[in-house]
Amino acid sequence: MADHHHHHEVSGKNLFITILLNIIITLSQIVGGILSGSLALLSDAMHNFSDVLALVIAYVANRYASKPNSATKTFGYKRAEILATLFNASVLFGIGIFLIIEAFHKLYHPEKIDSLWVIGLGILSIVLNALSVFLVKDDAQNNMNIKAAYLHLLTDVMTSVGVVLGGMLMYFYQLFWVDPIISLLIAFYLMSASVSLIRESSAILMQFAPEEIDIMELVGLVCKENEIKNIHHIHLWRLDDHRIHLEAHLDFEENLNLEASNRVLEKLEHILHDNFHIEHTTFQCEYNKDDNKALIV
Repeated sequence: MADHHHHHEVSGKNLFITILLNIIITLSQIVGGILSGSLALLSDAMHNFSDVLALVIAYVANRYASKPNSATKTFGYKRAEILATLFNASVLFGIGIFLIIEAFHKLYHPEKIDSLWVIGLGILSIVLNALSVFLVKDDAQNNMNIKAAYLHLLTDVMTSVGVVLGGMLMYFYQLFWVDPIISLLIAFYLMSASVSLIRESSAILMQFAPEEIDIMELVGLVCKENEIKNIHHIHLWRLDDHRIHLEAHLDFEENLNLEASNRVLEKLEHILHDNFHIEHTTFQCEYNKDDNKALIV
């Protein structure tokens, strides 16, 4: 067995400030959206709310993932984050559907919008999101979750620029139909991002094999070793978003002693880690055993 992963601790202070900034943006845009009648502001608020959820999940899950394993939790809390991501993405998908329905309603029944609210709060969102990007930049280099949240914050800056431009079109040209159009674009973006997160987190929870690993290429590399006759009964899955586990049966060409077979296993562990980033391997060693030799049983 091999486990090469080193857990990265996320700095709490910057992340806490970033969460607070995004809560301020979300609440101010919800209030502003209601007072101004702007669906685009409410949509942008939901987009920022998605970042609040993502950042909180990343922070809490990072803390839980670092907890030691126990006799009753032999994998620890490694999937706490995946469960939270699935819940988060599902909620966001539902919000996206609601925003699309409301946007079409506004397109058919346009209303006058107080565009100064839209412009002012859009600018506030740009400034605070830019500050958030700066705060989490360092952690984003070492933690996949924070990196995902970091990319969301960058897209928030762009969506807020769109909201401000829309507010200006409404203020100077009274083009109030622009508001639901911007809302639609943000809603479609939220839903497309949510679908990929739902798909990825579901695949991990269902223990699907990672898409980027070619099983036949893996088998070929293992069987290149002179001591190995074949590999079968393969199970390949992700424990979380970066730890890949493999278990399989290995048929040996000769009846090797334990010390000799351990040398082969250690070599295979390094080959699999270097080629496929497999963090943990469990092999059942066999010689002249009459069992099912199918790759997938």
